[in-house]
Amino acid sequence: MANQRLRALLRWTKWADWAIAAVGFTIIIFVLTFFFDSSSTDGAASSVNLPASDLVDLTLLHNAEDRGALCLDGSLPGYHFQKGFGSGSNNWLLHIEGGGWCNTIESCSTRKTTALGSSNFMERQVSFSGILSSDPSQNPDFFSWNKVKIRYCDGASFAGRPESEFKNGTNLFFRGQLIWEALMDELLSVGMSNAKQAFLTGCSAGGLAAVIHCDDFRERLPQHATVKCLADASFFLDESDVQGNRTMRSFYDDVFHLQGVAKSLDRNCLSRMGNSRCLFPREFIKNIRTPVFIVNPAYDFWQMYQILRATGKHVD
Repeated sequence: MANQRLRALLRWTKWADWAIAAVGFTIIIFVLTFFFDSSSTDGAASSVNLPASDLVDLTLLHNAEDRGALCLDGSLPGYHFQKGFGSGSNNWLLHIEGGGWCNTIESCSTRKTTALGSSNFMERQVSFSGILSSDPSQNPDFFSWNKVKIRYCDGASFAGRPESEFKNGTNLFFRGQLIWEALMDELLSVGMSNAKQAFLTGCSAGGLAAVIHCDDFRERLPQHATVKCLADASFFLDESDVQGNRTMRSFYDDVFHLQGVAKSLDRNCLSRMGNSRCLFPREFIKNIRTPVFIVNPAYDFWQMYQILRATGKHVD
């Protein structure tokens, strides 16, 4: 049953990322016309050499093993990087993929046999489309930027800590925070340290990671850079379900304790609440100093099914 749920989650993740991107991209582009300096897209498409293909290779994080920055199964985390060109050469867009969370030893153990827990199962090439596309007609604001798709393989929105790992033969690595730190250092070393504009984005659980790490992202970049964040379909609700239970709060509480995410969360929120409620954006977004843009449908059917349990389905 757990395997079936994970396979369903993988199918959902791929479909949801595409569907949300398709629906939200028009809104994002309209708003972001005013969000960043329009000079970043100066120059017609005819005046630049566009990449021949938007299929981008997987890069495994080079120093990950030395730093202990590992996926759930102990494999090296990965990302896809497409170098910017022309007026976008010093601008960076990072997108963190979504894929839910694992809240028990069982669900994390199952997850580590998929691309959401192991780079051994990740596609070696992915297509960059939507906000990652290099086609100016499809992506007029960011087509020429340095673009990075961050693969999600820790199961806790890049917030897990190794102190919470169990040494009883489960062989699970809770290293999300270490992955985030190692990834930032690697990208800084290949040019992001010279960024003039930078945009951290994510979808679903990846969007939650984007807002959790938004201020840290800002602090790692040059002071003069324009830095902003975007969370797409990531404003998860802390509401009672149709049976009166706090299903999502209970689920987040399991993630919070299993993967020891407290040290990665907002300190002001933790000092006020001290618990897993600080995984809900509404509890900590007011404390984020970096500008954040929220994209969320008025009727989010994933949340209707999985948080409000409108059909009796379970979040895991």
